[in-house]
Amino acid sequence: MERVEKIIEFEIARINSHLPRRRESLLRLISMDDPRIQLRDGSYHYFKRDELMFLRSILDEEDAEKLKLPIVLEISTVDRGSFIVRGRVEVRVIKRVLGMEEGYEEGTVLRLPRYYLPRIRRKLPTTTVHAFIVEW
Repeated sequence: MERVEKIIEFEIARINSHLPRRRESLLRLISMDDPRIQLRDGSYHYFKRDELMFLRSILDEEDAEKLKLPIVLEISTVDRGSFIVRGRVEVRVIKRVLGMEEGYEEGTVLRLPRYYLPRIRRKLPTTTVHAFIVEW
């Protein structure tokens, strides 16, 4: 069984080669002439400036510095009906994009039904990315 698990983990790592080596802050990306980050496979991911400016318009200065992009939308191998967003500012951004009211308690983890994925990706195609997470 251990061999099968290693094969699955290898394949998931291959599928996730589109993930960034390192995420950058929104303000840092806005300051770049050509906003981009390097991916795990060595290629580059480019951000649309209008998308970055939209995010800047919905955040204050402190949150714009704290927001790391791209926002990772985690899809689990176990819970296939939902996805997870992690990070206080990241959760706030996704709630605003979806038009959800923010509660009094600010969370750092947001679990949403998977049917929200297309709506988020349409609005934020270059500032969000899927990550496939292996859970046993």
